[in-house]
Amino acid sequence: MTNSLDAALTMNASDVVTCIISGQILQVTINNPPVNALGVEVRRGLLAAIAAADANVDVKLVLIVGAGRNFIAGADIREFGKPPLAPSLTEVCNRIEACGKPVLAAIHGAALGGGLEIALASHYRLALSGAKLGLPEVQLGLMPGAGGTQRMPRLIGVKAALDLILSGRHLGAEEALALGLIDRVGRSSDALAEGLAYAQELLATAAPLRRTRDATALADSAANATAIAAARVATAKNARGLFSPLKIIEAVEASFSRSSPQSFEDGLQLERTLFVACMDSPQRAGLIHAFFAERQVLKSPETRAAQPRTLTEVGVVGGGTMGAGIAVALLDAGLSVIMVERDAVALTRGLANVEKVYDGLIAKGRLSAEAKAATMSRFSASLAYASLARVDLVIEAVFEDMAVKQAVFAELDQVCKPGAILATNTSYLDIDAIAASVSRPADVIGLHFFSPANIMKLLEIVVPTGVAPEVVATAFALAQKCRKVPVRAAVCDGFIGNRILAVYRKAADAMMEDGASPYQIDQVLRDFGYPMGPYQVADLAGGDIGWATRKRQAVTRNPNARYVQIADRLCERGWFGQKTGRGYYLYADGARTGTRNPEVEAIISTERERAGIVPRTFTDAEILRRYMAAMINEGANVVHQRIALRPLDVDVALLYGYGFPRYRGGPMHYADTVGLPSVLADIEAYAKEDPLFWQPSPLLVELVARGANFASLNSAE
Repeated sequence: MTNSLDAALTMNASDVVTCIISGQILQVTINNPPVNALGVEVRRGLLAAIAAADANVDVKLVLIVGAGRNFIAGADIREFGKPPLAPSLTEVCNRIEACGKPVLAAIHGAALGGGLEIALASHYRLALSGAKLGLPEVQLGLMPGAGGTQRMPRLIGVKAALDLILSGRHLGAEEALALGLIDRVGRSSDALAEGLAYAQELLATAAPLRRTRDATALADSAANATAIAAARVATAKNARGLFSPLKIIEAVEASFSRSSPQSFEDGLQLERTLFVACMDSPQRAGLIHAFFAERQVLKSPETRAAQPRTLTEVGVVGGGTMGAGIAVALLDAGLSVIMVERDAVALTRGLANVEKVYDGLIAKGRLSAEAKAATMSRFSASLAYASLARVDLVIEAVFEDMAVKQAVFAELDQVCKPGAILATNTSYLDIDAIAASVSRPADVIGLHFFSPANIMKLLEIVVPTGVAPEVVATAFALAQKCRKVPVRAAVCDGFIGNRILAVYRKAADAMMEDGASPYQIDQVLRDFGYPMGPYQVADLAGGDIGWATRKRQAVTRNPNARYVQIADRLCERGWFGQKTGRGYYLYADGARTGTRNPEVEAIISTERERAGIVPRTFTDAEILRRYMAAMINEGANVVHQRIALRPLDVDVALLYGYGFPRYRGGPMHYADTVGLPSVLADIEAYAKEDPLFWQPSPLLVELVARGANFASLNSAE
């Protein structure tokens, strides 16, 4: 390599890594759209560039920058699970750190995962204001595998490193500077210009090689040990059942227990061993499936075919827990919100419900009084439907009764401007019937938020028959603005999530009546990875909600279908769960965690006698297999009937709305890992006891016959 600019322009380390000499600086640019992922060609290019810099006496410093919008956004996930391609990222990082010329990483946009590991291996680091830095591998069931667990603790200390790696959170440039992760924040928007200016300063001061492996933030061994112990306790509580967090802690511990220079290689070797164990874990496959599924659900026929309408001002009808939560979600998205209630008492309560959310954030130190005031300046309330005349969208969140909702929509039909979207937050009801009751059915859609609506991520976008495509596209745009995960659903009783919930809850109730206790069932599901079991969830949601649904469905229920009445007996006593202090569990003095209710077991025993059932013992494995078989079978029906576009839509709905353990990927992905023939065999065996309930889904039968799985359907729309 020479210092001739013309010659340097033709010197490409690879097609995606280009090199230019600027004075004494070798400018190495990564250009691998769309996010500069660290694919094999990028790794080869970086390795060649560093070797060339070392070989050229005219080069005194290496500057690494990213083209486009990012520095390096991480590894190429497409390579995961495939035979490794040389060079490894570890080899590249080690070669950067070993370079005989100072290496400066100039970061803009994302420097995540392997991208940050490249920066950590560099001798100096600069980041533009607005950059995002982090090691988010834990979110994919993985851990840093190219020195991140060894270099970061040496640079910023064990406690700070554990916080970043275990959470996977992103740092801004200013916080990264305060921690010592970077050396400078660039104030302009030009990473190359900022990098070249800093490089000239380093050259002018004869800045030395400064290898991260030699950094000294590990000096306080007592503090390091304390941080490791605290991380293990917190992980046991907050990451129950997860594999990679414990491996991360083990690797970070090695950074100081083997912290002498000659032991750095030992730490890297342990990190690599633990990384491979994470890569081989089924949790990695489940979490990566969830990662891609969350992005795939954004694609629907309507979002491809139409542009969303403009949303600036939104109305919410109803100020109860759900309505207030929806209002907060909309306010947090930067929209102006008008709440309408039926009378002054309800309106005052609704206003208080919204205020309570923000006051709670202030009490926790997560919001300032000034920020609350600024948000509330976009919020107003009224008793008159006429106040909704200017809104672009109105969301109805009133009592779950068809007559009540149709009355609300009749008012909205009269006062809302042409083109305003009329949305219902119903959990179960027929949105086609609601749409048919107004003069503008093309503007009616379902927006099923989950409680608490300002926190829960899932938003079911329920698409009635006659809705305009741009209305659906607007709903998806709103979901993204509110930082929700949208799942498209067609109209049926319960849509995707609640329809499937009703079926697996029936399976659980049948097991309870046949001999399993609700407490055993709850424990089995918690052991599987759910935060709560189905009967804990019933108490949390309120038993009266399900009771109202069962009474509504009574007239259409198949008289030959098994109907377990235990939940009705509890509701008849006014035991609705946490809200009444008693349900399947007892909640003394407003406690959020319940203890067993001994009277429930007596009620169950009486109901078994009434139904003529001799109780039997269920193993934990039997409970899980029946519960999951019911969930998977109904999920298959939902896809077969086109209520959900793809199996992954079912997965995302259950992950984000119903507590399905993320590391298992969702019920349809889980079914693929178990094997669809095994699931079908279970269902056919259970059908000998109850052929009406355990009818195999036609889709499940077809897939088994073809030797296919649910994943094969995920490209369909």
